[in-house]
Amino acid sequence: MSENPKVTMQVKANGSIRVTGDVDFLDADGNVIKSENGFSLCRCGHSANKPFCDGAHKAAGFEAPPLS
Repeated sequence: MSENPKVTMQVKANGSIRVTGDVDFLDADGNVIKSENGFSLCRCGHSANKPFCDGAHKAAGFEAPPLS
C-alpha cells in the first residue's frame, strides 16, 4: 500500500472493533499476504471467522465491560 494513511479503530458498544484505513496483513516474515480497507475485528470470542467479526456477538448476547 502507499503512504500509510491514518488507520482508525472504533470500539463498538457490545460489538466489534471497526478498523478503517489501509491495512496490510503480514506473515511471520513480514511479507504482505493481503491488504484491506475496512473490516471489523471480533472481541466477543464467538466469531467462526476469528479474528474477524461475523456478527456472532448479537446471538451470544455479548456485553462489553465499560472502557476506562
